[in-house]
Amino acid sequence: MKNISNSNSDKEAKFISNVINLVKSLNTNHINSVKDLESTIQEFIGHTDEIWFKHSKIVNITRHSKSWWSSICQRHLELYRNSKQLEDWKNFEKMVKITKREFFNEKIQEISNRKNSSWNLMNWVKKHKLPAIEAIKYNSRPCLKIKDL
Repeated sequence: MKNISNSNSDKEAKFISNVINLVKSLNTNHINSVKDLESTIQEFIGHTDEIWFKHSKIVNITRHSKSWWSSICQRHLELYRNSKQLEDWKNFEKMVKITKREFFNEKIQEISNRKNSSWNLMNWVKKHKLPAIEAIKYNSRPCLKIKDL
C-alpha cells in the first residue's frame, strides 16, 4: 500500500482498510450452493457500497470547475487557511502556477501528439485574428512592398 501523507491517500487507505476488514469478516462456511454464493456476493456488494458512500463525497463539476486543480493545491490552500501566513499564501500561489503549467503543457502535448500536428491546437485555443499592424510588420519595420517581405 502506498504511504503518501496527504489527506486523499489517508482517506483512500481508510477505505481500503475497511474493505479488507469486510472481506476478512465474510462468513463463507455456509456456502454450499450457487444460491448461497450469490447471497454472500450480494451481501459483500451491499457492505462495499456502504463503505464507499461513507468515504466518498459528491463533487459537482460545472463549466467553472478547474480541471487542473489537484490534491497538492488543496493541501497548500488548507495550509494557508490554517496559518494565514503570507509565506504560505505565496507557496500556494506558486504551487497553483506550477500545477497549471504542468496540466496545460500535458494537454498541449496530448493534442499535438494525437495527430502529430500542432495545427490541431487551433481548435482548442480558438482562432484569433491578428491586428493589421502586427500582421504587416517584420522586425518592427512595416512591410509595405512585396520585396520587404
